[in-house]
Amino acid sequence: MRRVEHVMGFPVSLRVDDPGVPESAADAVFAWLRDADARFSPFRPDSEVSRYGRGELDRRELSADLTEVLGLCAHYRTATGGAFDVRPPGRPFDPCAVVKGWSVQRAAALLTAAGARRFCLNAGGDVITSGGPWRVGVRHPELADRLCTVLELTDGAVATSARYERGDHIVDGRTGLPATGLLSVTVVAPTLTVADAVATAAFALGAEGVAWAAGQDGCEVFAVDAERRVLRTPGFPAVAGERAAAA
Repeated sequence: MRRVEHVMGFPVSLRVDDPGVPESAADAVFAWLRDADARFSPFRPDSEVSRYGRGELDRRELSADLTEVLGLCAHYRTATGGAFDVRPPGRPFDPCAVVKGWSVQRAAALLTAAGARRFCLNAGGDVITSGGPWRVGVRHPELADRLCTVLELTDGAVATSARYERGDHIVDGRTGLPATGLLSVTVVAPTLTVADAVATAAFALGAEGVAWAAGQDGCEVFAVDAERRVLRTPGFPAVAGERAAAA
């Protein structure tokens, strides 16, 4: 089974290799992602996130899902000393850095519940794999037609935060200024909830973010800093023979 749809502002592709998994499993994945977008997008004025950001809802009125997301946001704000902040100075409330990975991980859980054992779910370049091995390329931060490295995953997730798609969109919450210490940072973790949030938090921290991300439970890191140096943890699952290149 293969499916590609545009959801949450980016393409989402799904491949399921198990022959007995019904098409309805894919339907459920994309229905959930569309629902998550409607509820949690800060770009939709009627979403729960937008209403909360404007002060129209207090914490007692929030859904259990948004309460969970806010708890994750608070965790990473504390863990980074304020560098990761969904309410940076001068900017509106925007929990997208947590919502994307969290919602796609929930989608993967729907596949598992439907009996899928070997699948790959790619949401705008952030990937969840099951039943691998699967190979995932890491895009060069400055050259769209080149890869920095290729990694191999069996069961896990990988997320990249970088400046190449949306420019200086990640802000250091301690200063309110764009984070510029890294060109890109890729995190491998057991879940995309963790991988995506840690990658964004590490990017917000700047040069110190690589060591911080490497210290998070279950995380392996590949990064290119502003001086175009490649930084990689020893356990990063790069495919043997693939040479990292940032220049």
